Amino acid sequence: MMKQMMVALLTLVFVSPFALGGEKERLQWMSFDEGLATAKKSNRKILIDVYTDWCGWCKKMDKDTYTEERVSEYLSKNYVVIKLNAESSNKLSFQGKPYTEQELSGAFGVTGYPTTIFLSSAGDPITLVPGYSDAKRFSDIITFIGGDHYLTTKFDDYVASRK
Repeated sequence: MMKQMMVALLTLVFVSPFALGGEKERLQWMSFDEGLATAKKSNRKILIDVYTDWCGWCKKMDKDTYTEERVSEYLSKNYVVIKLNAESSNKLSFQGKPYTEQELSGAFGVTGYPTTIFLSSAGDPITLVPGYSDAKRFSDIITFIGGDHYLTTKFDDYVASRK
């Protein structure tokens, strides 16, 4: 009996912190159409992660950047996040026109992976950021755009002001 109680107590001590939020917040990735509708309703900007299945830097960004606590918390509160497979033939609609995910990636001007596209809540393009970004740099990018600083300030000036 005493041994069972010790096992139960140790289980509570070591498992509870993870069950009660010790695990990193996970982003709620949406499909393109679902994400556009959600952004309009919630008045949040849109972040589109354009990736391919074979892209090693895309996987590194998923593993290291999007899971970093500051990044995932800020994105969850301020953006609708969408995954877009640049090689997919899945059909979707953007601004009244039909596209495949592959066609839409090209229409946005994506030429390499990963690429992060930022749109307003209405679906209007803001900018795109090609390539991998570590969590620190990505945090600067998402707050620069999320806080509308891009409307009045150059990115380098914004980053310098945060130091």
